[in-house]
Amino acid sequence: MATTSTAEPDRSTKLKRGITTLLLFFFIVGDTLGAGIYTLVGSMAQDVGGAIWIPLILALVLALLTAGTYAELITKYPHAGGAARFAERAFDKSYVTFLIGFLMLASGITTSAALANAFAGDYLQALVPGISPIPVTLVFIALLVLVNLRGVRESLITNVGATVIEMTGLIIIIAVAAIVFGSGGGDPSRLTTFADGVPPLTGAFAATITAFFSFLGFEAAANMAEEVKDPSRSYPRALFGAIITAGVVYMLIAIGAAVVVPLDQLATSEGPLLEVIEASGLAFPPWLFAIIALVAIGNGALLFMVMASRATYGLAEAKLLPKAFGAVLPGRRTPWVSIVACGAVTMAMSFIGDVGTLADTTVLLLVLVFISANVSVLVLKKDKVAHKHFTAPRIVSVLALIASVALLTQQSLQTWLIAGGYVVVGTVLFLIARAHRRREHRAGTAEPTRSIRLE
Repeated sequence: MATTSTAEPDRSTKLKRGITTLLLFFFIVGDTLGAGIYTLVGSMAQDVGGAIWIPLILALVLALLTAGTYAELITKYPHAGGAARFAERAFDKSYVTFLIGFLMLASGITTSAALANAFAGDYLQALVPGISPIPVTLVFIALLVLVNLRGVRESLITNVGATVIEMTGLIIIIAVAAIVFGSGGGDPSRLTTFADGVPPLTGAFAATITAFFSFLGFEAAANMAEEVKDPSRSYPRALFGAIITAGVVYMLIAIGAAVVVPLDQLATSEGPLLEVIEASGLAFPPWLFAIIALVAIGNGALLFMVMASRATYGLAEAKLLPKAFGAVLPGRRTPWVSIVACGAVTMAMSFIGDVGTLADTTVLLLVLVFISANVSVLVLKKDKVAHKHFTAPRIVSVLALIASVALLTQQSLQTWLIAGGYVVVGTVLFLIARAHRRREHRAGTAEPTRSIRLE
């Protein structure tokens, strides 16, 4: 992978370029090392037994290939908007631009629903045995909506503290597993033991979908492009470094969980990392780790809810969704209609499927986005810009495209139906917005359509 240069990048932006490579690295690490690993180790164990490291490696390779595409596009076009903006530049079709943006916001809603269900699962049951999960899920989502309505600054301040806590939880699991293994405990043979009744290859591909969910988050860094110092230099280093760091951490956690916890117990748990604490026999209180895990899950759900609501608002501002979604709360200046609408849909989605199904649906939605990005970068290869930028060989994006299509073939009918439902609803809203624009145009009251900006 190479960097080409003809001049300094265009610095024209309303935003302050104050994010260094190190800050960007930690932002991406914080986004990627999220709540998925707290909840989905058990789902992977259902498919591949103790060989969880196999789907994690496959997911890591796919994430790195896709990151190559994003590194080129972000450094070539260092503006907020992400994949929707790249699609707009590559295809110049309003519906395509809308669809990519809508898939992004749909993935945020689905992830929030998955994490809301996880919040009401085994980790909470460890603190309050027998509590009913449905009311907890709905109250949890309502609280996310209230924090989001309060303001993005409050949401991000909450995220900083929660990120430190969730990182601490992952370090604790790695340390506990190392202590158990170092003292002669656990069973390393489980790492090569596959799930009963599941062909290894079939299980590995199915688990890769789940594993890939844990790597999602790096694509959100595209929205920071206008605030990064020297993005051509910073983005590739931070992006690849963060994904590899996440991969190493995930590998250590998965190996530790498989070695310490019996596979049948691991595969049936909605709180798999709590099982590591309990199976270790160490004095670390399980209730304390349950709290850490709940903070991690809540933090992830909040971040994705913020992303989804801002994406909805951005599409409304670009006149690709009805303008009602662009309404802003007086005083707080938060997009209240978008926030409330995303919260309501998240509540509905929490009834559609369990954590695993919703996680797989998120992967499906974002893989479609990644396919768009990979096609966009190939289309835009011929587009020359007068500044230095990262360049990925064509083969990287082609391989990422092939891997993404292969991942789609492993999706279940249920996840395709959920994704199809999103597309239908989104298309109806898009047509409503377009009809309104045409009426305004005929009446001579139309405002200029703004370029899409998702934040």
